[in-house]
Amino acid sequence: MPSPAQLLHDQPIAQRIDALLSLSKQHAEHFCSPGAWLARQRYMAQHPTSIVVMKCMDGRIHIPHATRTPLGIITPFRNLGGIFDLGWPYLGELLTDAVIDAAKSGHATLMLITYHFSSGHQARGCAGFDCDTEAAKAHAYAIAKQAGQLFGSDHQQVYPLVCGFETDSDALIIHGPQGDVLDIRDWLGRCEEALDARLASLCPDMPKEIQKDLLPLLEGNLAHVSALHGVKRELDIEHREWVICIGRGFDFLHLPNTALIIGPYGPDLAEPIGTAAAIIDANMQAGRIPDDGFMLLASTPYQHSGVDRARAELKSRFLSDFAEHVIQREHPSLAKKMRRHTAVVHWPTRRLDSLD
Repeated sequence: MPSPAQLLHDQPIAQRIDALLSLSKQHAEHFCSPGAWLARQRYMAQHPTSIVVMKCMDGRIHIPHATRTPLGIITPFRNLGGIFDLGWPYLGELLTDAVIDAAKSGHATLMLITYHFSSGHQARGCAGFDCDTEAAKAHAYAIAKQAGQLFGSDHQQVYPLVCGFETDSDALIIHGPQGDVLDIRDWLGRCEEALDARLASLCPDMPKEIQKDLLPLLEGNLAHVSALHGVKRELDIEHREWVICIGRGFDFLHLPNTALIIGPYGPDLAEPIGTAAAIIDANMQAGRIPDDGFMLLASTPYQHSGVDRARAELKSRFLSDFAEHVIQREHPSLAKKMRRHTAVVHWPTRRLDSLD
């Protein structure tokens, strides 16, 4: 049976855009529901460690879903290929602010640095690294080293953890500092209570309170992978992206092979925008998506009304204008098919407000 993403890819561009905006609205409604709100409050009271995840924009990498964690607990940083450099000024500021806010509340931070791969077919791996898993893994370790330089090499306040994500099974692979791994696929059918001791032996330098708050993610992932085991899944080998997203606030977008998400973190935004446009153009040329148009969606989150929202509006408009200019310059024929949407996201509610 075709997946929702597959059914959507073949629709006319106007219907695809309407469906995507509807998905955003549904996400916000669920996020603000009483049950979801209470689940977040209870979870954070029981597990106060702040959790951030550095990950690829690939829609398959949905850590809250794969760990059965309430939405809003894990703070995502998404970019093409999961490629980051903590020396990038804006990224460093965002990450440092998140860590300091947690520290002021008396909480440590767990920094999950992910790479992804497919055990069944190399071509289903990370396109950002040309499906080279070792290269993606090496990059994750490089980010972890930078995190030690930034927040302390003893890892007592911020613990950087390299974490693989096997997309065929949705399994996490935790890498210990001595090179050992905890692969959730190896725990199918085994007692989950033993995960606690295994995690302690794998990461002996991890503070106890962080271990305690990482454990529910591993237990949730084991339950998730176990539920999928033996179930026939559509693994979406063919890339059929038709959306270019630039900015932040795309939590609702986890449809596989739908969007290319460019975080506003690096000093050179033109290169990834040009790369994303080339991918969209190739998808049209190959007939993987209709050639009637593609969506450019710029978004910036804000916390408060007034100046904070006004700043977000200016930033989103700048990102939208900048991306349009790059696409017109490098792919003029494709630019004529662009459907541009500019928005801001009220982060406390995840509500996407159009500025168009």
